[in-house]
Amino acid sequence: MIPDQLLTDLQNAELLPAAQAAAIREDERTRPFSLHYELRAALYLGITLLTGGLGVLLYQHLSEIGHGVIIGSMVLLMAASFGYATRHRQPFTWGQARPVSFVPDYILLLGCLLFLALETYLQVQYNFFGSRYGLVTILPAALFLALAYGFDHRGVLAMGLTALASWVGVSIAPLSAFTENSFLSSRLGGAAVLLGLLLAGVGFYSDFADRKRHFAFTYISLGANLALLAATVSLFDFYLSSFLPNALLVLLILALSAGLVWYARLRRSYLFLLMGAVYGYITVTYLFFHLLDFNDGEAAIMLGLFYFMGSAVAVILFFVNAKKFLRLA
Repeated sequence: MIPDQLLTDLQNAELLPAAQAAAIREDERTRPFSLHYELRAALYLGITLLTGGLGVLLYQHLSEIGHGVIIGSMVLLMAASFGYATRHRQPFTWGQARPVSFVPDYILLLGCLLFLALETYLQVQYNFFGSRYGLVTILPAALFLALAYGFDHRGVLAMGLTALASWVGVSIAPLSAFTENSFLSSRLGGAAVLLGLLLAGVGFYSDFADRKRHFAFTYISLGANLALLAATVSLFDFYLSSFLPNALLVLLILALSAGLVWYARLRRSYLFLLMGAVYGYITVTYLFFHLLDFNDGEAAIMLGLFYFMGSAVAVILFFVNAKKFLRLA
């Protein structure tokens, strides 16, 4: 909205005729105000509060309500949610479908959350899946990924990819994850890097092959973060034994970071630029201090200090000129 004072100043400076100023004021006064984002936020918050409140209510009155009623209610509500979303589903397209309303998207999200709640309830109360933890995680992964493509829903896609990552982790090291609460296994790290590269590759394919191009951001951001984080953790020896030599890990991280910076410039994305710069800086810093010979005493310490000061200035200058680099200025 244009401030009234600005119009007055323009009039006083004889840069805006009075008739045009009056027309602008009238347009600003009568123009409809969009509540689109406010309604979406309220709906999302409502669904989150509803699922959370139902969980608390069921927990507090479990003995009075009965398991059968709880399970039946969740199944009926979940079926109603999926049915409503299906009724308003747009025809499938490899492009971005135009929704008639944002309500079916959130109802679909509610159905997915209810599926997770139902699955968890059955497992906790009846040990429905036994020790088949892989089945517990692959079921929502398969369902959510199918729903994401069928209903063109990026939120459900992110849920499906998260469930897929859980399935890979549980399949690789189920005992360390569930009995020892240990996630720092070299096998998990290797699997995370491979899965991350696979997801990032699917994202690049989606973008350049124009197959659900708008899904590329979700694939690449999740996949690249997963691969880079796992490789960085391995580089700093947090795993008992690394799944790759450090030299290869450095090359992998630098190559992936450079790829993200290139993609950020291509798609003009601040997020991918930030990811590439941060992971690349961490790896270059690791390499610098790894090669630095601290037997030199004060000279090595001075070099380290100059490195931090120089690199800090370089990073600041880089982000100050980020708009030019992304060709946004």
